[in-house]
This record gives sequence, structure tokens and C-alpha cells, in this order.
Amino acid sequence: MPVTATPAALEALARLRAAHGPLVLFQSGGCCDGSAPICIEAGELPVAPSDVLLGAVGDTPFYIDGEQFERWGRPAFVVDAASGPPEGLSLGLKDAHLVTRAAS
Repeated sequence: MPVTATPAALEALARLRAAHGPLVLFQSGGCCDGSAPICIEAGELPVAPSDVLLGAVGDTPFYIDGEQFERWGRPAFVVDAASGPPEGLSLGLKDAHLVTRAAS
């Protein structure tokens, strides 16, 4: 499967959904060496025709730019939670933010 999640990530997303409503994840292409997904409220950023839906993390769709996906060799991702608030535009919690790692 192209995208999976750890229990910690699923718990963080459940807390974020409770606070913000439906969410969407976009894999970042530049921040933190591409390790930080951008978590935003659904509908805040339209999905581009070139975006690829890799699957869902819980009830949250996970997209990546199609060109980036091909350039990176069609990777699979594991979404996890890390301590501390997020940097940048992503929604996060005071004590946690989402990160992605390459699936092995």
C-alpha cells in the first residue's frame, strides 16, 4: 500500500479532526527534506489535476504531486507523529505534528 500510518499518527489525526473537521494531507516536496506532510482542512486547497491520491490515513486522504511521485520513484509512505508543534502551514497539535517516512 502506498500510504500507511502508525497508531500515534492516527490518534493525532483523530484529535485534529475533532478540532477542525474533515482534513486532507498533501506530501510536502521541500520542507524538512520532504518529510513533513501538510495537514489542512478539507477544501482549503483544491486538489490539482496532477495530484495523485495515494490512499487514506484513517479518514484523511493523502495526496502527492504526480511529477514528484514519479521523480521520487513512486515511494510508499508511513505517516507518523513527532513531538512538538508543526512548522509552516500544517495544522498540528501543541504536543505533536505529523511526519512521513519512507516505507520499508
